[in-house]
Amino acid sequence: MTASTLIVGIGNPSRGDDALGPSLIERLDALNLADVELLTDFQLQVEYAIDLQCRQKVIFVDASVSDAEPYEFKRIEPAADTSYSSHALSPAALLQAYRRLYGQPPEAWVLAIRGYEFELGEGLSPQALLNLEQALAHLMEPSPMRFCV
Repeated sequence: MTASTLIVGIGNPSRGDDALGPSLIERLDALNLADVELLTDFQLQVEYAIDLQCRQKVIFVDASVSDAEPYEFKRIEPAADTSYSSHALSPAALLQAYRRLYGQPPEAWVLAIRGYEFELGEGLSPQALLNLEQALAHLMEPSPMRFCV
């Protein structure tokens, strides 16, 4: 049976704060959440449209160099953009591909966690680690104004 919620951590664990998405997935995995599937990858590809099938909700988690600190959590809608022709696909473009293939996509959110240092071979910076912990707390907080897994 397919879990109703999919959370996808995007990023390269070998590039400092770019590991924020996969790091959040590791923390969620340790919690053994019911009815939640967790995936990680370096970047989104159009093939992920298959993984969105039969889902009620999807959350894309990624590091950001420009979103607000400590994180931004925002609802997204399908949107055509130029990322379909690059090496990576934006979450909105993935939802648009899903719409074209299968119809209405699941409710979707982006959790953009603020990162600062993206050097090859580095671990998470101290501030990014704090931002990660706050983003995780946000996801786990049950509130009608927030999305809780």
